[in-house]
Amino acid sequence: MKDPADAPRERGLSAASSKYGPRFLEAWGRFDEENGRDPNVIVVDEVAHPQELLYAERLTGWVLRLNPEASEQLLLAARSQHICRWTIPRHTYEMTRVGYLRWRSDLKQFHADRAAEILREVGYDPETIAKVRDLNLKKHLGRDPDCQVLEDALCLVTLQHQLADLVAKTERRKMIEILSKTWKKMSPHGREHALALSFSEEEKGVIDEALGAGE
Repeated sequence: MKDPADAPRERGLSAASSKYGPRFLEAWGRFDEENGRDPNVIVVDEVAHPQELLYAERLTGWVLRLNPEASEQLLLAARSQHICRWTIPRHTYEMTRVGYLRWRSDLKQFHADRAAEILREVGYDPETIAKVRDLNLKKHLGRDPDCQVLEDALCLVTLQHQLADLVAKTERRKMIEILSKTWKKMSPHGREHALALSFSEEEKGVIDEALGAGE
């Protein structure tokens, strides 16, 4: 299965940096430097990648695939969406639904704050920083086209790279509920890309049930 982020890291970075300038390139590099410190690794084709750096590359790859003319703010938000995520592990919160929701909320705020800090350090204006922050917090989902592209890309990364593990470890009824909610958050354009992905027979079965349950 081809990963849309495979080509694209250098090409996407080159095109965006020539369009948005050296400040963009510096911020992008700072985000990658931070995520490159992730001690957790994922092995792809026998090569180990820092988990959050690979996630950022995949997410950016999907954003560029969904919108090749993605705005500067959208690309910055995508590249910093999970910045330094490993520093706030799940086990530091109560292992309950309330604890999970608090962890997710705190993570989102942390990512937005860290990204904004880096953007200030490289000289971005307050308006751009505020826009990236809103995207990282997904404040205007349903009203902001950039936010919808980011949401679609997040869902597509999950479907392409994480679905197999989720299906293996999640009770089927719960998995159907998760996928149904994911589908409802996606735009028609994002759904079109999702349906074009390759899935195992087991994954297809769960997806079909989820889509049927959401009708």
